[in-house]
Amino acid sequence: MRSALVTGGAGFIGSHLAKRLLSDGWEVYVIDNLSTGYIKNLDEVRQSKHLHVTLDTIDNESVLTELVDRADMVFHLAAAVGVRLIVEDPVRTIETNIHGTELVLKRCATKGKKVLLSSTSEVYGKGSRESFREDGDLVFGATTRSRWSYGCSKAIDEFLALAYHRSRGLPVVIVRLFNTVGPGQVGHYGMVVPRFVEQALSGGPIRVYGDGKQVRCFAHVDDVVEVMCRLVDCEAAVGEIFNVGNDKPVTMSELAERVRTLVNPDAEITYVPYEEVYGPGFEDIRVRVPDLHKLQAAIDFRPTKDLDQIILDVKEHLSKA
Repeated sequence: MRSALVTGGAGFIGSHLAKRLLSDGWEVYVIDNLSTGYIKNLDEVRQSKHLHVTLDTIDNESVLTELVDRADMVFHLAAAVGVRLIVEDPVRTIETNIHGTELVLKRCATKGKKVLLSSTSEVYGKGSRESFREDGDLVFGATTRSRWSYGCSKAIDEFLALAYHRSRGLPVVIVRLFNTVGPGQVGHYGMVVPRFVEQALSGGPIRVYGDGKQVRCFAHVDDVVEVMCRLVDCEAAVGEIFNVGNDKPVTMSELAERVRTLVNPDAEITYVPYEEVYGPGFEDIRVRVPDLHKLQAAIDFRPTKDLDQIILDVKEHLSKA
């Protein structure tokens, strides 16, 4: 039986990944300090004899060392996430993302364990291309704007991972996630789809930040987990970076309209200045669309669930919560 450690395994994506690995017959070890994750995300599999949950931080080096030693490979998903959290607590963002990743990579290199490192489309910063390729330049804003601390910290994670791969032979795969959404995600850290759906379910208004012309792409968490599981078994993926997501763009105004249509046609849509939400000086990205050609060439994958399915799945989950 294969075994895996999932850091951040009680979080939104981590819990979906843990459940998928269990269903595929893996022994799964999870570590999570529940700072943004929820143990209830694992409730449906907590009774499995093949799931082992440790409530601790990856900064606890002795615990981390033991868990890495028990696993055949590591899915490193533990990170500070969400625009609101990043803006409100940049120290936590930088320390969690850089120091925690360094510890994981160091332990895995010592033991020769493969790592799948979860990165983010935020590393592309404020670039203005129509779509983003993995070998494109990264363009960040001023260091006085805490908005960019998350992307910078994850870019350093990638540099570290690739350095360990080149100098110490660490088998690592890096995935840059573009707006992963699905049942179990919460909206209070800035995730827009569950926030819109929650607002529509409560009668509105659906609050769009800025002018609503920002362009994003949304991938269902089931598709993202499928990609992760395929990439760890793809030898050609080792030492490489892959965009992971859906490449069908939608503006925030269009997203709000889709949520209103599918969730509550009577909900009003309003527009709120960024300054009112995040304070003065906040910078957003106008367009964030992934180029998926490299991923398709590696594992022949195309997303299977569209935006309407994502919204309906989130609606169903929140309606039962």
